[in-house]
Amino acid sequence: MRPTLIPKMTISPITRPLRARVNMPGSKSHTNRALLVAALAEGTTTLRNALFSDDSYHFAQALIKLGFDIDLDPDAKTMIVNGLGGHIPNTKADLLIGNAGTAARFLTAMLTLGHGEYSLGGVKRMRQRPIIQLISALNRLGAQVEAPSGCPPVYIHADGLQGGRTPIRGDVSSQFLSGLLMVAPYAQEPVEIQVDGTLNSKPYIDLTLSVMADFSVEVHRDGYKFFSVTPQRYQALGGYPIESDASAASYFFAAAAVCGGWVEVANLSRDARQGDIAFLDVLENMGCIVTESDGAIRVEGPARLRGVDVDMSNISDTSMTLAAIAPFAESPTTIRGITSSRLKETDRVAATCAELRRLGVQVEERSNGMTIYPGKSLKAASIHTYDDHRIAMAFTLIGLRLPGIEIENPACVAKTFPDFFEVLEQLR
Repeated sequence: MRPTLIPKMTISPITRPLRARVNMPGSKSHTNRALLVAALAEGTTTLRNALFSDDSYHFAQALIKLGFDIDLDPDAKTMIVNGLGGHIPNTKADLLIGNAGTAARFLTAMLTLGHGEYSLGGVKRMRQRPIIQLISALNRLGAQVEAPSGCPPVYIHADGLQGGRTPIRGDVSSQFLSGLLMVAPYAQEPVEIQVDGTLNSKPYIDLTLSVMADFSVEVHRDGYKFFSVTPQRYQALGGYPIESDASAASYFFAAAAVCGGWVEVANLSRDARQGDIAFLDVLENMGCIVTESDGAIRVEGPARLRGVDVDMSNISDTSMTLAAIAPFAESPTTIRGITSSRLKETDRVAATCAELRRLGVQVEERSNGMTIYPGKSLKAASIHTYDDHRIAMAFTLIGLRLPGIEIENPACVAKTFPDFFEVLEQLR
């Protein structure tokens, strides 16, 4: 699932305006939600344009280890899932899910529906990513889940999920709420969830609810503060299309912003369910021209790139994309609202600031974001990627303009986009 393991990759600049049309892989967020819901449904669902990456692979393999019948065809980009109506076949499993945060949160919630003993763990960084808020909520709903450190490994003593009412914090990870919502239909009693504080990444909750609705489950809600789910059953769909990945597309849209010319991403709409499609609004505010036609979105770079001041709490995965192109703007760029990014694959706020400084960029780091100043004296550097796919892909953009940029551990992009560098070459 990973590209060739080489220690460093040198990025060659592109010296002419771009004229390229590229295809993106399936959405990680859409694929993983559909995997879980299809496994809980009664009957067979074929996920089309599914993502085959490290994260989705860990998720699918965990389901197979739990006894689900799943046929994976990377060439056809299909996953055929034989759902068992809420039944988890195996009563014992030790699951290793790498650094797949989505899989960790969603599977922890799903396993409470089983009957048996389960454990879930991952790599070193996964053992540093908080999950105690989700566990506390599940236990209030009648589960028996433990995580002695507050992070994985997680131990589930499963005997079904009773239901009831629970609060959940909204400012750590929206995946906690998504996990609760997706398993709630299979609780024995209605589930009511009260969100405490501000909910980050609201579009991901919209995506969760839309996938649940696709599979015939209804959720009652009061905005983003209160959700109620009665006992229901997901219905298998036969064929189910997965959207192209809007987060992955952000790097190619941004390439037009820094190189000039235009880039088109096929099979993607501004009406996409994924919140990261809103990154196009940021690019428009920076002076880019965005158009849509024939099932594709085109971004054309401006003569001069403007800096912006933007709250990215709902699209934090694209904050590194913005940070990487900000040094090429003619005025400062301020990114706000991304405190939760410190709890991702790495501390993304600190890592992004450190690598920008390595390039000679003046940057001010704050708890919830950063301000990046125009790069008047950028210098070549070898970029530390912290085994974080988004750091690697974002800082590759700088190498499209600045000679001498090396990306360390480029294979880490396989977490969500194994073919990233191959698609990047199409820009040439």
